[in-house]
Amino acid sequence: MTAQIIDGKAFAGKLRDKIGRVAAEFESEAGRKAGLAVVLVGSDAASEVYVRAKGRATVAANMASFQHRLPADIAQADLLALLERLNGDPAVDGILVQLPLPGELDEQAIIAAISPDKDVDGFHVTNAGRLAVGQEGFVPCTPLGCMMMLTDRMGDLSGKSAVVVGRSNIVGKPMAQLLLDANATVTIAHSRTKDLADVVRGADIVVAAVGRPEMIRGDWIKPGATIIDVGINRLPPENGAEKGRLVGDVAFAEAAEHAAAITPVPGGVGPMTIAVLLRNTLVAAYRNEGLTLPENAL
Repeated sequence: MTAQIIDGKAFAGKLRDKIGRVAAEFESEAGRKAGLAVVLVGSDAASEVYVRAKGRATVAANMASFQHRLPADIAQADLLALLERLNGDPAVDGILVQLPLPGELDEQAIIAAISPDKDVDGFHVTNAGRLAVGQEGFVPCTPLGCMMMLTDRMGDLSGKSAVVVGRSNIVGKPMAQLLLDANATVTIAHSRTKDLADVVRGADIVVAAVGRPEMIRGDWIKPGATIIDVGINRLPPENGAEKGRLVGDVAFAEAAEHAAAITPVPGGVGPMTIAVLLRNTLVAAYRNEGLTLPENAL
């Protein structure tokens, strides 16, 4: 068996096209563009790349991009004051603080200061609670993107056995909740799970988000399973190369011999994260204006 590749880049491109069309409709109806504010503290190179990419994608989707670059030594009170202003700014529908934060800044306090109605990252405890009890709220972008690709590939997930390897608040836990909401039977596993290989072998769906390069081996995969690899890890350079290659949490070549479908790394889950961020921002804009989002538009 050779697995079908789930092309996250192509899927994200189609989603961004839809977002662009709906964003233009929103602007016509509301008299303004939907707006995303991104806050970057410090000068972390990877964060700089992500923020630039988010800004370009926002503008390309017919939305307004507001970027706030702050020094690494900013006082927490000053950062909180900025977030309070953004919470009250009617031009801003979504607020994202790029993580990780430097220095002594309290990430949880910063996230808690964002209005839940503008928390398009879905990290606020209010949105986590809404997801847990089945209420309307914002879901973290990566697991929601994973879910979109899964349902596109598999259709109805009712009764499917799913294993989520990883228990983070950003990916593992919300991913498990989304699968439960889709009536899958869900196991949350992690690096300390006993007989992890056997747990994974029973799954129709494997979502790998543990942060360990190629931890999940090919012989762990049930024949015909669908694999969503959230991990992105850079291996040490080889043969004089400047950079090591990027790999996921799944040994891709091995797993592809057993699975029915698998996301690659790179080009799988990654492109979906920004696309879903834009989707969440547009949903927030409709809610903030009291407008009705066209059914099945996104």
